[in-house]
Amino acid sequence: MTNSATIDQEPEFIEVGNGADRRRIAVRVRRGRSPAHGPGLFWLGGFNSDMKGTKAAALDAWAVEQERAFVRFDYSGHGESGGKFIDGTIGRWLEESVAVFSQFCSGPQVVIGSSMGGWMALLLARELGKRSASRAPLAGMVLIAPAPDFTEELMWKGFSPEIRAEIETKGVWLRPSQYDDGTPYPITRMLIEEGRHHLLLGAKIDVGCPVRILQGAQDPDVPWQHAFTLAHRLPSEDVVLTMIQDGDHRLSRPQDIARIIAAVKEIG
Repeated sequence: MTNSATIDQEPEFIEVGNGADRRRIAVRVRRGRSPAHGPGLFWLGGFNSDMKGTKAAALDAWAVEQERAFVRFDYSGHGESGGKFIDGTIGRWLEESVAVFSQFCSGPQVVIGSSMGGWMALLLARELGKRSASRAPLAGMVLIAPAPDFTEELMWKGFSPEIRAEIETKGVWLRPSQYDDGTPYPITRMLIEEGRHHLLLGAKIDVGCPVRILQGAQDPDVPWQHAFTLAHRLPSEDVVLTMIQDGDHRLSRPQDIARIIAAVKEIG
């Protein structure tokens, strides 16, 4: 596969939000030849990542080869989109996800969510389920190291009393990063508190479509137990959890990409 087409493609931009909250969102759209080539693909990236990452680029190249539609974008404060990362919340990024999906997707879609994108995918399905009809129904989901409720379960509950106190008193804590250039990134009180309005793991999650979950057993950010908790909250029919014994959080190796594409193909 080649991602040369990915490099050459320029983003489109849409405006989301109102007034001072308005932000410019960068979107890359591949328009498939016809629905007969399979459902479109909709990519939801992770926390502090962007749509040019290895997995998104590989899926884009595969979509071009298969003549399938593919839509990806950057959340505000990420990549090529406007806004500041420090202003981000789950609800804010969900609003952007719904706006991009509604504007650019038509026909059946396979939603592919990585890490935080897995949470976004589940929240997107819930939002779509509230509508009487959608011009882009969900054909299925592929969730990669999904991190629903991560602000509470994987951040707040695991933070030391000192970190919690810093977030509560200063409103922000700079978290060290082991990725990219290692630059610390902000975890805000607003992110934690607003995230509590979107928690899912306390009840059944009915997404209304097949779900494939890929999880690395060596993931330091999203423990494999978190994926099992999610699987138990989903309806039992047509949910498959694949544990990759030597896999890390990124799941971006060639063999991991092959598994992701195989999961997409299995759905349709």
